[in-house]
Amino acid sequence: MDDFYKENILDHYRNPRNAGRLEDATHTHEENNPLCGDVIRIDLHVNADNVIDKVAFQGKGCAISQASASMLTEMIEGKTLDEAKQIGKEDILEALGIPIGPTRLKCALLSLKVLKAGAYGLSETEWNTDNDW
Repeated sequence: MDDFYKENILDHYRNPRNAGRLEDATHTHEENNPLCGDVIRIDLHVNADNVIDKVAFQGKGCAISQASASMLTEMIEGKTLDEAKQIGKEDILEALGIPIGPTRLKCALLSLKVLKAGAYGLSETEWNTDNDW
């Protein structure tokens, strides 16, 4: 089963879903992981019904950070902003499907941190980086 998840991670890394930028984004946030240099930016377009009808991400970094961002964009498209805010650490780790050690955890969760900060409209200095999401 681990091989399936490893292939899925590599597929999302090589063929990221929702890659790019949204010119008409209503929510945008970008952060980096200073420990390894990974960078993720997420753009959301939230319509009048509070539904994320478009999502895009850009980034650079390791396969884990980029694949988790790609997977996260698939999870949130079509959800309300409030539903997207409820996605947590365990949802990301379950989607990745492989054990993530402590040194790779920040890589795996960078996109979630970016989503939460952007969805709540927080700047990087306002966001609690120790939050357990």
